[in-house]
Amino acid sequence: MKRLTINEKSIKLPTFFPDATHGAVKAVGSIDLAKENIDGIVVNTYHMLIDENLEVIKKHKGIHEFTKFPGIIITDSGGFQAMSLVRRNPENGKFTEDGVLFKINGNKILLTPELCIKTQLESGSDIVMCLDDCTDPSEKNTEQEMSVWRTIRWAKRCKEYFDKKTRGKTRPLIFGIIQGGNSKKLRKQCAEALIKIGFDGYAFGGWPVDSNKNFLSGIVGYTASIMPDGKLKYAMGVGKPDNIKECVKFGYNMFDCVLPTRDARHERLYVSHGKSYKFIYIGSGKYKNDNKPISNKCECETCKNYSRSYLYNLFKNRDPLALRLATIHNLRFYSDLMRSLQ
Repeated sequence: MKRLTINEKSIKLPTFFPDATHGAVKAVGSIDLAKENIDGIVVNTYHMLIDENLEVIKKHKGIHEFTKFPGIIITDSGGFQAMSLVRRNPENGKFTEDGVLFKINGNKILLTPELCIKTQLESGSDIVMCLDDCTDPSEKNTEQEMSVWRTIRWAKRCKEYFDKKTRGKTRPLIFGIIQGGNSKKLRKQCAEALIKIGFDGYAFGGWPVDSNKNFLSGIVGYTASIMPDGKLKYAMGVGKPDNIKECVKFGYNMFDCVLPTRDARHERLYVSHGKSYKFIYIGSGKYKNDNKPISNKCECETCKNYSRSYLYNLFKNRDPLALRLATIHNLRFYSDLMRSLQ
């Protein structure tokens, strides 16, 4: 697919969606995102519930008006938080047939497939994601099998609730998430069941790297191959530029990750280097008197107006402006990367 069209919005593919967990990409505003050609963002369902801001979003007539972001908004299901907060820390809750019970900071939330979809629909997002049981690839096969079983069961409930609530209405897109760890057999089982249920797009779910942070190219590529042609293919959590390039060859056309914004906050700035890229560690003393922009090839607001030495000074003095300017640059690097792959 060459384009993603939804709710009178149409963007070229492939594209990258930065993380906006609580409704904002850290350190920048929606005007900054628009200037740097960011087509979409990912907001998180779990955090909408835990922040108790869904009613506020509804009073703003939806997540677009609330965030003032005019592009495409994906609402992630909360499945990743179920893994990071509960699966890895059982004292924070438990998995049940009904859903995931979160017990965080004295709060209890039972995130069911129905509540997951209800929250996303009421937020007014463009793409909603099914609740899934996300796993780490290192977990035992018995856990992976249970994850696939839950993911399929929950996906069916998600789709049934979604169809009931959107029947006869203009609706967002809905994606199923394929789990199965590093097992091709389980991935295929999960994919076939989700395809039978029927979704607008399909996503690679689970952690895309192993315990040594090596990219799991084999299983990520295999999962793309068993997704239906002509459907949107979303590589969730894949964010390193070289991995994105590889995944585009596999057939994926949607990506999200915290890397560009997180790296910006840790003084790591992306610069094109031949056919790949390198980091400028802007906190290094060698940039103290460097009056060049971060990159002569970059047209972001930061590179057009500020020098490396200025950013070095901002970071040294812990000025919040450093985070904004660095984030602007890294996001523009990613939007330019995606345009080079379109």
